[in-house]
Order: sequence, then structure tokens, then C-alpha cells
Amino acid sequence: MYCSICRIFGFLIMDKLIDSEKAKELRRLIEMSERIVLTCHVRPDGDAIGSTLGLWHLLKTLGKDATVVVPDKAPAVLSFLPGFKEIAVYTCHGEFCESVVRESDLIICCDFNTPSRQDALAPLIQSAHSRKVLIDHHREPDAFADLMISYPDMSSTCELVFRLIASMGFYADVNLDCATSLLTGIVTDTRNFTVNCKHPDLYEILMHLLEKGVDKEKIVKESLNTKTYWGLKLEAFAISERMKVFQNHRCALITLSREDLERYHYERGDTEGLVNRPLEIKGITYSIFMREDPDCVKVSARSCDDFPVSEICKDLYGGGGHLQAAGGEFHGTLDECREKLVRAMSDYDKYLKQE
Repeated sequence: MYCSICRIFGFLIMDKLIDSEKAKELRRLIEMSERIVLTCHVRPDGDAIGSTLGLWHLLKTLGKDATVVVPDKAPAVLSFLPGFKEIAVYTCHGEFCESVVRESDLIICCDFNTPSRQDALAPLIQSAHSRKVLIDHHREPDAFADLMISYPDMSSTCELVFRLIASMGFYADVNLDCATSLLTGIVTDTRNFTVNCKHPDLYEILMHLLEKGVDKEKIVKESLNTKTYWGLKLEAFAISERMKVFQNHRCALITLSREDLERYHYERGDTEGLVNRPLEIKGITYSIFMREDPDCVKVSARSCDDFPVSEICKDLYGGGGHLQAAGGEFHGTLDECREKLVRAMSDYDKYLKQE
């Protein structure tokens, strides 16, 4: 019977977070489709890769012809995930990706709220005649899909995917590979259940994924606690030489130039989690990290005490995200990007909790 799994796992009914009609429609679309593409945002992280691979494993179990197509390469620290080598990277395998997308009858977009987050892949995905589904947990999504499943209160897209799987009645079809992928996204987006854990039943989801045989210790080690030699050197340099603390604003700022990155042989993923480190300093409420990429300055922000770094990223850098985890981009020099923040810091002091 449809949604019988939800009756077994009462916690998924009690919170009523998932729209049952949308879950039914997603199941209908999956059942009537044969060639399904799963895609995510540029510079994919653990949640983007975890959600697409998690659904990929589920769809394979259901007998579907499914392919994960991503805009560019994922960090090597995620290579432990089952199915990682099967991911089609648009910047590396353009013709194959174009063929798969054109021949698809359903595209499931995971972990991004606007087509621009797909960079060069966006025109291909948006021009496809396939039906499109959005599954995401970021605020203010653009209405670019036929079925919009957006829950900003979720810790991660992987949490949302798990709830949808259960609501669609597919929990029994979740195998170890699927569960491993989903827990990886939850672990990385919550920093191992230390942030963004708004719903207590997230721990029940953890329990059910562990029942599938997932090795949580391995996921934490591989995705959060493993760095390359140069990656560790870069982090140490960034904290010791490129971090400035603004005590009056309870802010810490780290900036890394192209020269800094080249000096430490930077590879994608080497600065993952760096923005969180200054929050370990007593008295710091929010942390900003600026990295000079070839085409822009990438800005990442994290906070505690409900400080809205999403407002800073939205106001100053055309970005946004979650209240305590956000990002944006700046098209100019690293110094200009830094000065823009420094000049505006006092505007956000009103959000600081009184000590």
C-alpha cells in the first residue's frame, strides 16, 4: 500500500513535513520515466553528490536507466562514495552529457535553487524537453521545474531525499550504497550533527540509515577529517597568516589569494570546512572566508547564535543561503571584496546577541 512505510516509521507522519501530494507526484513521474538524469550545482559538495548518488542507487534498484550529470568535478575526498566513478562531468565529458540529457525523459535537480548555480551546464538542462523536478533545501527557489519540492528548514537535501523516499514507499528499496550516499550529505551539511539540526527526528533518520549497515565513522573520517598534505598546510597557513579577528563585531575573516593557493598547490576541496574553524574561537559569532578564484572571489560564511550571515551574502555578494550558512561571489579584486565587508560590518552589529 502507498506510503505504508510512513506508517511503520511514525516519526515521518507526526511531523508532517512532506507534502504527500508532491511525494505521490514524484513517485508517478519516476514510475512513468525510463531515462532519468540527476544533476546538482557547480562545485558540488557532499550534499550535492550524496543526494544525486543516493537517488541514483535507488533508481538503479527500481530498474531505471539513470545517470548523474554534474557541472564540474567533485572534491576527491568524496571519491569513497559508491558510484563516484560513474558520475558524468560536463567539463570533461561534454558530448556524453549532452546526449544523456537530450535523451532523458525526467531530470531531477538536487541541492540548488536557481539555474545559474549550474554555471555552464544550466542552458543544457533548462533547454531539455524532459520533465523537471527540483529537490532542494535552499531559500527562495526559482520556479524552473515542473515539480518544486523545496524545504529550507531541512538540514540538507539528503535529509529531504530520505524523507521523500520513505513518503513514496521506497524505503525497503534503499540499499547500503544509497544509505551511505545520503548519510554523507547529512554529515557534511551538519558538520557531523553539530549545526543545522532543527528537527529532532533527524536522529531517527540517522538510526534508520545505520540499520542499513552504513559505516558512519568512515563517512566522518573520509568526508570531514581527511585532507591532503598540501591541504593541511594550506589550512594552517590560512589560520596563522591570513585570519583577522574583528573583536568589536565578533567576526573572523580569512582571505586567500591566487598566489596563496598556488604556493600550497591548491586542489578543489582543500579549503572545505575552513570557514568553520574561526567559530572555535571564544567570542566569535560569525566567520567569513574569501577565496580568489580565476573568475571571481568566492565568499563563504558561517555563524552561530542565529546570526544571519545569509543577509551579508545577499546584501554584499549577490548570494544567500541558510541563516547560519551562506555564500556568494564578488567580481572584483580580493582587496575590494574584503574592504566591502569591513565597511559594512557595523551595519550587522544589530543582529549580535547581547553578552
